[in-house]
Amino acid sequence: MYVNLGRYDDAIASYRKALEISYLNTPIRMNLGLAFYKAARYGDAIPEFDRVLDTSPGLYNAVLLKADCLLQLGRPKDAAAILAPIAGEHEEDAAFAYVYGMALLQDKQTDQGLAYLDKILRRGESAEAHLLMGLAKQAAADYAEAREEFRKAVSLNGELPMAHSLLGQALLRTGDRDAAKTAFEQELAINPNDFESQLYLGVIRKEASEFDEAIAHFTRAESLRPGDFGVRYQIASLMVARGDTEAALPKLEALVKEAPTFVEAHVSLATVYYRLKRKADGDREKAIVSKLQAGSPPVAAPAAEGGAVTPQSSQP
Repeated sequence: MYVNLGRYDDAIASYRKALEISYLNTPIRMNLGLAFYKAARYGDAIPEFDRVLDTSPGLYNAVLLKADCLLQLGRPKDAAAILAPIAGEHEEDAAFAYVYGMALLQDKQTDQGLAYLDKILRRGESAEAHLLMGLAKQAAADYAEAREEFRKAVSLNGELPMAHSLLGQALLRTGDRDAAKTAFEQELAINPNDFESQLYLGVIRKEASEFDEAIAHFTRAESLRPGDFGVRYQIASLMVARGDTEAALPKLEALVKEAPTFVEAHVSLATVYYRLKRKADGDREKAIVSKLQAGSPPVAAPAAEGGAVTPQSSQP
C-alpha cells in the first residue's frame, strides 16, 4: 500500500519489520527490494534481490530488476552479464529487450545492442526506442543525432529514467551548457540519485564559481558511488579552484597513487605543488603528464608521502 502511495520510506520500514518476524519470507523480501528500487536506492535494492535469488534462483523479476539497478549504478557490463544467460527465454519481452539493450549499448557492445533496439522499434515509436537509438548514435560519436533522439525520448515520456541525464550529456558535448544544466535538474527532480546528473551539475556549478552548490552535488555523487575517481578529482579540483591547496593536496596524491594514468589529476597535483613552492615535486608531476600525453606510461616514481606510483595502462 505504501509503495502505491509513493511513501517508500514507510514501505521500507514496514517490510523490514515484517522480515524481523519472517526473515526467509521471499515475497516480503522481494517487496523490500522493489521499495528500494522505486525509491531509486539501487545500491540498497541489489542485496535484497540477491537474497531473493538465493532462495528462488532464476526468479525473472528479481534478475531483471537487479540488472536495471546495476545499469542505474553505471555498471552496464555487470547488468549485461546477468541477463545474457536468459536472453533466449525473454527476447520478446519488451522490458527485457529495453534493459538488456541499454546495458549492451552502454557497454559498447553496439552490434548486439542494436539487435535489441530493432526489437523495440518493431513495436512502434516509443520513448524507449528513441533512448536506445540515442545511445547507438552516442556510441558512434554522433552527438548531435544522439541529442535529437534523447529530445524525442523526453518529449514522449518525461518520466523515463536516465532520459534527461543522457540528453544533458549530449547537450554538453554539443556546446549548450545552459540547456544541459536544465536537463540535469529535470533528471534530479525525477531521480535525485542519478549519479551523472549530480556529477555534471557539480561541474557546471564549480565552473560558475558556485562552490557551495557544487560541493553539495559532488558529495551526493560520492555517496552514490564511493571511491569514484571522477568525483574525487572534482572535489579536489574544487578545493584548488577556491584556493584551499592544503586540503586538495592529500586527495590528489591519493588519487594519482590509485590511478596513475589519470592525466588531469597529475596536472592538478603539479599545480598544487607549484603553489606550495614545491618545485621539484611539481616538475616530477609535469614530466609524468608529458609522458602520459605522449602515450607512454609513467615510470615508477616516489610519491609525495613516501609510497610508489605504479604504472597502469587503464584510464580511470
